[in-house]
Amino acid sequence: MTFVQLIDCRTSRFDEMNRLMDRWVEQTKGKRTATHDVIGRDRSDTSHFVEIVEFPSYEEAMRNSGLPETDRIFQEMVALCDETPTFTDLDVVRDEQLNVLAARAFFTDLGRVGPDALTQHVTEDYVDHDPSYPQPVQGIEAMREQVAGWYGAFDFTFRIDDQLAQDDRVCTRWTWTARHKGEFLGIPATGQDVTMQGTTWQRLREGRICEGWWMYDRAGLLEQLGVLGQ
Repeated sequence: MTFVQLIDCRTSRFDEMNRLMDRWVEQTKGKRTATHDVIGRDRSDTSHFVEIVEFPSYEEAMRNSGLPETDRIFQEMVALCDETPTFTDLDVVRDEQLNVLAARAFFTDLGRVGPDALTQHVTEDYVDHDPSYPQPVQGIEAMREQVAGWYGAFDFTFRIDDQLAQDDRVCTRWTWTARHKGEFLGIPATGQDVTMQGTTWQRLREGRICEGWWMYDRAGLLEQLGVLGQ
């Protein structure tokens, strides 16, 4: 179970504390078990800071605390605080990355619903970057036309293999499975079952996707359809 530790402290020497944390990061390479560290400053009290440190589990957090470097840095941190910091230990019981959920729903519905799924998942000013198109596709209606072309040529679904989120962006590694049912790039329907793997970066705004960057094995798809490699 993911474990989070909250460290609440007051200091008028944050710049020194920040440099101290940089030193801890450098000294614990290859040893630390912490996976995420966030420090926030209280908007109503600029001397009040809360640090949020994430670990894969409580046991891993205890291993991290037992590092000599961690103990040494902690003692120096306390010396920089105006008062003794307080600690709150939390077992994470729910962790929802909402942008990741939105991206996952986009891929699920794209195969299940088709072009109409875009209305729910992308913004009106959506911009799509696809290496197979000479220019970015601008706007939801233009994107709907592109999706309609794929939907008319294939019955398909996406399997989500991996997802990562950073700030307002989500990266999804996917596997596309389809049956060729209609004309595609001048290729008549073959009834062939095909697969393709790819990665898509998406930028989200207010819970909807406003920009996308696609990379996928189009040459491999054409080879499966009998166009290449003959």
